[in-house]
Amino acid sequence: MEALGLNLGYLLVQILNFALVFIVLRAFVFKPIMDLLDKRRKSIAQGLQDAQVAAEARANAEKDAQEILTKAQAEANQNIREATERAEVVSKEIMAQAESDAAKAREAALADAGLERDRMLADVRGQVAALAMAATHKLIGDALDEKRQRALIDEFFSGVKSGEVVVLEDTGLSGASAEIISALPLTEEEKEIVRQDITSKTGSQTVTFRVDPSILGGLVVKVGDKVLDGSVSGQLESLQQSLS
Repeated sequence: MEALGLNLGYLLVQILNFALVFIVLRAFVFKPIMDLLDKRRKSIAQGLQDAQVAAEARANAEKDAQEILTKAQAEANQNIREATERAEVVSKEIMAQAESDAAKAREAALADAGLERDRMLADVRGQVAALAMAATHKLIGDALDEKRQRALIDEFFSGVKSGEVVVLEDTGLSGASAEIISALPLTEEEKEIVRQDITSKTGSQTVTFRVDPSILGGLVVKVGDKVLDGSVSGQLESLQQSLS
């Protein structure tokens, strides 16, 4: 060793010093550093794992949120459609009710107007009868029997003579219902005579009455799809056609 220029004792001391330094460094430096690095590695790994879990949780949360949003949107759309449909149904019901009420009001107004017209025409009938009798007295110079004049005037307006409907003689009409049209409103007694005569001669169980001043006098009888015109206007039209 001396030939090599080395001092064995000094070398052993150096080796011992190195070993001591190594042990000290290993015990107090390397190990804590390695432990710190290992802890840091584990912390980073845990952080990465937590980040991955958080990312997955976030993805799941976003997916759930999207599903909830989609479901909520679908429910909202469904509610809107149902509300719209209900609103349309209610609107149609309101319009239908309004139209029905308006129609009823029109029918009631027409019925009231018809009743008022018939009442006025009934009053006119008495006045016309009085005027006719006065005119007869004026023209003839001597009044006919008042009862006979009244009977003639009533026959003119009602089409009823001797308790029978004049226009129904040998008609051969038959049907379940009949409509009677007169120029002026018939009295209850005249209606009953017409109803009984119509029922016996046509077999009609339902008889309705209507006023149409345009026929002037007499009656128009409708049984089923057949019409028997015994009105004054009908007779005048027939006369005009025969003359022409």
